[in-house]
Amino acid sequence: MLLMTRRDCALCDEFLEELAHEFPGLAAALRIGDVDSRADWQSLYGRRIPVLLGDDGTVWSEGVLDVPGVARRLAAAPAA
Repeated sequence: MLLMTRRDCALCDEFLEELAHEFPGLAAALRIGDVDSRADWQSLYGRRIPVLLGDDGTVWSEGVLDVPGVARRLAAAPAA
């Protein structure tokens, strides 16, 4: 999983805090991407952050954490 964020983004910080509260295992394994570090990321997600991406690149949640939606995706994901 990849969370697209940017420096000094209060909404991103809140998203990550809620994610850690609701899904601690997911948050512990999460990679963080700075949307401003790559032109393609900035183009795709720059106005949408925070954006939580699945391992396959699909958007799982953006802006505000979609707890029920993430829970459904986690339940449907094959066991590792």
